[in-house]
Amino acid sequence: MSMHRINLIVNGESEQLDIPSNMTLLTMLREKLALTGTKNGCAAGECGACTILMNGEPVNSCMVLAAECDGCEITTVEGLAKDGKLTKLQNLMIEKGGVQCGFCTPGMLISTHALLERNPNPTEDEIREAIAGNLCRCTGYASIVDAVKEASN
Repeated sequence: MSMHRINLIVNGESEQLDIPSNMTLLTMLREKLALTGTKNGCAAGECGACTILMNGEPVNSCMVLAAECDGCEITTVEGLAKDGKLTKLQNLMIEKGGVQCGFCTPGMLISTHALLERNPNPTEDEIREAIAGNLCRCTGYASIVDAVKEASN
């Protein structure tokens, strides 16, 4: 198996890693960098549990080869809180019950964070569109939408 040396920024920190050609970004984050907040749900790009920001855009990390990330900036759910302080969105997800089993939460937070970055005052339809690629079995989505609506105020 051929190896690749990549340089990237993950959650604001410079990283240089040697990774095999077939390693996904998801596996690299979890196994090489111990960033286990990003979840492996379906490994097929369908559930959104592995959503991260790559150069500011939400992507399913299970569908991206780590070697493709050379020179990129990656943000995982661990990178949202600053100095141990949760963001307004994270706190509201907890307060509004948008966090139940928690498996979808990292991907939901990343997708909705990206939405609020590009549109600080989204409509309910825009919120639902932003999370359309994130599956949740527990919340029914209403509490997640409510949290994002309130975070936008």
